[in-house]
Amino acid sequence: MESFGSSVTESTDITTPDDPFSGPLKSVAPWNYTFLACLMFIVTSLSITENFAVMLVTFRFKQLRKPLNYIVVNLSVADFLVSLTGGTISFLTNARGYFFLGVWACVLEGFAVTFFGIVALWSLAILAFERYFVICRPLKNVRLGVKHAAMGLVFVWTFSFIWTIPPVFGWSSYTVSKIGTTCEPNWYSTDYYDHTYIITFFVTCFILPLGVIIISYGKLMQKLRKVSNTHGRLGNARKPDREVARMVIVMIVAFMVGWTPYAAFSITVTACPTIHIDPRLGSIPAFFSKTAAVYNPIIYVFMNKQFRKCLIQMFKGNVTNLDSTNLNQTSDKGAITATAESHLGEMSTIAARVPMSMCNMEKSEDEGEESEQSGNEGPKQLPLSDSRVCPL
Repeated sequence: MESFGSSVTESTDITTPDDPFSGPLKSVAPWNYTFLACLMFIVTSLSITENFAVMLVTFRFKQLRKPLNYIVVNLSVADFLVSLTGGTISFLTNARGYFFLGVWACVLEGFAVTFFGIVALWSLAILAFERYFVICRPLKNVRLGVKHAAMGLVFVWTFSFIWTIPPVFGWSSYTVSKIGTTCEPNWYSTDYYDHTYIITFFVTCFILPLGVIIISYGKLMQKLRKVSNTHGRLGNARKPDREVARMVIVMIVAFMVGWTPYAAFSITVTACPTIHIDPRLGSIPAFFSKTAAVYNPIIYVFMNKQFRKCLIQMFKGNVTNLDSTNLNQTSDKGAITATAESHLGEMSTIAARVPMSMCNMEKSEDEGEESEQSGNEGPKQLPLSDSRVCPL
């Protein structure tokens, strides 16, 4: 096996590889394809299982079908489709050692994987924005409802389709990768017309969603710090701040790990089309992007208490009991708490814990006013410590 240390070199001519549709590349040993096939089998199996479980539990439990959860389920659908199409085909082609399905199958696979991958990527950005919208409430009395969540889904799928379909119709193209077993946008073209698409694609499908994620979570952390500083006299005032900060860091790092290698690879090859990259090294960024479909459900779903409880109950076969229990608890808590839960639903650590701190801040500011109201109207409203949810 050749050393990876010499896998990236500068060449005056673009090397013409073997035909990847007729047989394996002669420069790559067969065991490399077997290794990639095993990796793709593991990643694809885990991703399909995890994301199908998310879709199934959401279908079985009505209390999970809340507006803030729409985009999370959409993320699972996109990741499931990425693995079902790209992961399965990648496993089969690596097992054979070349893309035996033909040119048109390559175009369709390249489009499908890119399209569903960008849907998943933008779903993360919209999820970050919706959390910012729910917690920071930039429009004051406007709450996240079914209509707003549906608009977010329409935007994600439409925007992703707009920027992934052009290569099918001639603005750049979908072609086989350097390893010869997967298909992707043509980063390797030296044509200026193709470069304009790659640069546009990079800005709209990586820089822009990354900016939305960083700004949304940045604003959210600013809001939380303000709340924590206001209640600095409380012993646990800084605890939500630390918890949310850790969660935000995990989300951003996961996004960067999954997509930065692929984005950096595409820009490098586009900017330096004469560079020669070892096919094995060139396959690593695409593999990293596919692993996002495995850890996205873990970070955004399985770490959520409500989803986790519903999953356990589903596997135990106690769906009816859980539904009735939740309905009874909701009815006992009253209309105010039920309304709040319908908007928040304990979607995530951020959406579940930050509003509590915000409510405490707002409550302290209006303490005198609320005390006066409670004296005139009687104890009709649940204390905040009992309701455990910040009403929107």
